[in-house]
Amino acid sequence: MIIKGVALFALVSFLLMACNGQSSGRTENDNQKSVETTTTVQDEDLKKETSKTIVDGNVKAEYRVDKENWSFKPIGDANRKVVLLTFDDAPDKYSLKIAQTLKRLEVPAIFFVNGHFLENDENKAMLKEIHEMGFSIGNHTYSHVNLKQLTEKEQEREIVKLNNLVEGITGVRPKYFRAPFGSNTEHSKKVAEKEKMLVMNWTYGYDWEKEYQDKKALTEIMLNSPYLGSGANLLMHDRKWTSEAIEDIVKGFQKKGYEILAPKLIETPV
Repeated sequence: MIIKGVALFALVSFLLMACNGQSSGRTENDNQKSVETTTTVQDEDLKKETSKTIVDGNVKAEYRVDKENWSFKPIGDANRKVVLLTFDDAPDKYSLKIAQTLKRLEVPAIFFVNGHFLENDENKAMLKEIHEMGFSIGNHTYSHVNLKQLTEKEQEREIVKLNNLVEGITGVRPKYFRAPFGSNTEHSKKVAEKEKMLVMNWTYGYDWEKEYQDKKALTEIMLNSPYLGSGANLLMHDRKWTSEAIEDIVKGFQKKGYEILAPKLIETPV
């Protein structure tokens, strides 16, 4: 029991560190403190929600999010040994390069976008191209703010305004929602549900940490993290070192026998 308790504490602590920084100078914080040492990203009531199987076109959902660690579990007899690739803070400087690499490798991913990156025609065109390459687009809020510091009206605006913007660019509303800092609120979850988006945080990620801001170090930790397991929900960002490492990361997972999970196979709200 002691070992399990320590492992759980380590997992929760690890999740608190993710999604760090924006090119606009934002940092991961909660009430001006490091998110690494303040609030947990686990939402107990999220675990109680019951998701429903939907059909995306002719594709039936085969995986369901496990809100204990935000990994994905097979609904039936689907392959258990999968990992999901996700990229936050898109589309900034490196999202298109990352998407082009993934397209060449023929693997899927979700790009979680922020609205403040879509305030110019160049980035709008970039997002449209990423979408047309077949990648899923997720909602990471318009301004990348801590939703717990906003009023309910402001939270709704952060989420819905971005969905409207993404739909205007790609023709499709996002099906996935990731709150900055993993900091969900009761109201943001209701808004996400109303927008028919699946709320997801992540299992692990490292590319915002200084010691992993180079190709080799990031590749090594992503492939050998103690949190790696079947269904892992991998958090990465629009960063130079991530764009340089992503091919080796993908090939490394494939060499280990992992399949890259297609977002269209994930169960989302009706």
